[in-house]
Amino acid sequence: MKLISLELESKLRDRGLWPQSWVAWAALYALGLDLLLFAAQWLTRHISPSFSDSLTGWVIFLSVLAIVLLAIAASRWLRSQLLWRLRNRLIVTYIFIGVIPVFLLVVISLITLYLLAGQFASFVVTSDIATHLRSMESANRTIAHHLATQISAGGKLDEEVLSRTRPRRTEWSRRQVCARYGNEPQTYCVGPEKATASAFPPFIAGDFDDIVRDHGTLYLRTATVIALEPVSSPVTSASASSSTSSSTLRVLSSEPLDKNFVEIIAGDLGRIAVYGAAGPAPSSIASPNPAEPKPFLTFENGAQREQTFSAGTIPPASGTFDHEITFPIPLQVIDWATGERQRAGALAEVETRPSVLYARLFAALGDYARGVEYILLSIAIIFALIELFALFVGAKLTRSITSAVAQLYEATKHINRADFSHRITVQSSDQLATLANSFNSMTTSIEKLVQEQKEKQRLEGELAIAQEVQAQLYPKLITQLDTLEVHGFCRPARTVSGDYYDFLALNSERLMLAVGDISGKGISAALLMATIYSAVRAYSIEDLPILRELMPRQPATMAVSRGGSSLLLDSESRTTEVSPATLLALLNHQLYEGTPAAKYATLFLAIYDAATRSLTYANGGHLPPILIGKDGSSQLLSCGGTVVGLFDNLSFPEATVQLRPGDLLVAYTDGVTEPENDYGEYGEGRLIQLVRENRHLPLERITEIVIAAVADWIGDNEQPDDVTLVLARAR
Repeated sequence: MKLISLELESKLRDRGLWPQSWVAWAALYALGLDLLLFAAQWLTRHISPSFSDSLTGWVIFLSVLAIVLLAIAASRWLRSQLLWRLRNRLIVTYIFIGVIPVFLLVVISLITLYLLAGQFASFVVTSDIATHLRSMESANRTIAHHLATQISAGGKLDEEVLSRTRPRRTEWSRRQVCARYGNEPQTYCVGPEKATASAFPPFIAGDFDDIVRDHGTLYLRTATVIALEPVSSPVTSASASSSTSSSTLRVLSSEPLDKNFVEIIAGDLGRIAVYGAAGPAPSSIASPNPAEPKPFLTFENGAQREQTFSAGTIPPASGTFDHEITFPIPLQVIDWATGERQRAGALAEVETRPSVLYARLFAALGDYARGVEYILLSIAIIFALIELFALFVGAKLTRSITSAVAQLYEATKHINRADFSHRITVQSSDQLATLANSFNSMTTSIEKLVQEQKEKQRLEGELAIAQEVQAQLYPKLITQLDTLEVHGFCRPARTVSGDYYDFLALNSERLMLAVGDISGKGISAALLMATIYSAVRAYSIEDLPILRELMPRQPATMAVSRGGSSLLLDSESRTTEVSPATLLALLNHQLYEGTPAAKYATLFLAIYDAATRSLTYANGGHLPPILIGKDGSSQLLSCGGTVVGLFDNLSFPEATVQLRPGDLLVAYTDGVTEPENDYGEYGEGRLIQLVRENRHLPLERITEIVIAAVADWIGDNEQPDDVTLVLARAR
């Protein structure tokens, strides 16, 4: 079972369907709990209806929670899947940078064009109404001046006079004209409507032209007020008294804003619906189908207005994109009873098409309109071509970028598999190509570094072996004489050392001490050190026939100076007496013959004779050892010659010193005295002072103190040279 679960989890992980976040796990838990509660609700709906009903709220809550969490997890998963590839990210970037702004620009342009078309339609309707009102006002002013002339000439105002003055033209068949002179109570009206017009409201104090609502009906109404000279009123009462009255003439023309009038305005514009009457429409403009409900429009602070009428028809479309345009036109209406101006007292809704508005707009241009069409069409085509070119360039750039990234990704796979020979093919000369060249250069450098690292590891392995071999060359078990104790220490500056020291027991009474420093560092110095080590040990063995072979041109009996005495080499007896000077001469000849000219060594050799408590030494260019007496006095063993291996046919002087109990011999290399810091070299004086202060301590402890002092003097700097110290104390 566990194996099946692991296999299912592995497959889901491979397909990216295994939940990775707490949101996904929470969604699964919520969905599982929701299904469990739903199953419990379904199973208990007949057994325990009350319990089943109590689970409804939890089922709904968990369902909503699971849907929300699943939506969040799905959006994250979809985003990670879509945006993982760089190409998809660039496509999304181009959409947000290039496509969406163009889309928004197109939408804004369409909205703007729609609003402009609606405003133009509104302008057409309102300008037609305003033109009609100006025409009515001009005619009404003419009638008022004609009546004023008659009244000033002594005439009387009545319906007959008003009827003669009213024009007989066709457009006046729908207009009613009313007049009142002075304070006369009667208003005379002529026109198609038999009902007497309302009395002149108080707010009419001068000329007036506007849309009014009178008793729930909309009218186009103009008024003219003319002040005349006072005249005597005729006798109209039983007292027959004559008096003068106010002589103001008011003339009013009124035309209903009904379907017939809107039909004239609509013309070829389209369909116009008027919403204005608060109650049912007058019988003269009633709906042809009373059973059909009239549409309502909400405006003016939420009040509902019933559609009074509609006129005109929507023209047919001239093309695919010639869609209908519906635009409301608020009409300012004056309440005739109160004079209050209602900014949205009525509403005209225009339904038309862009082709109609376009024809009305460019009607005055004539043939120039087609030129404007061609110009606008050319601009649109140019913009479309530019956009297509931009999309094409963006796609090409995207492909070049993603291809370069894909090549880099594949190259990193090769690098991850340690295939440093893989190179990216460069086919362009842009920054991506420079990046590819840089990657190729990097892989080349890495390949070289890997080879160098392998070579370095090989050398380090060889150095480690050399270090192990060299460590075996230094004496491990030192033969201590009854009258002399010795101790030596060497710390290489690198893996292997070019310093050399050795203790060699010639017999039970004699012990040889050797301290040397090879020129250079590293492997070459270590090899030369091993050569000297082998030669010293070989030449220190008595009864060596090789001496005659190394010195074939020497006489049978050769004298080598040793202080005030001589060392005889008897070739016939094949025996020799080993001395430091002899060994240095032999070593010098061997190194000169067997090493390059630039290679040499400094070497101090000494033989201690326990019988006489004497130390016989010879120095081949090495730093003079220091002999510190028991009382703290010090002297340098300065007898010596030049370095070993640089010149041939050299002889080296010898010297002998007596060692009293407590005397301490200090032999060292330049790694002890020559390290520098800000205060200069450590120096021979500090070494003598330090050893003198600690001369009574064990030799191992003295060595530790000296090495620690040198390390403190160096500080954090790298150890510049091998550090070797040899101590011998008489007892």
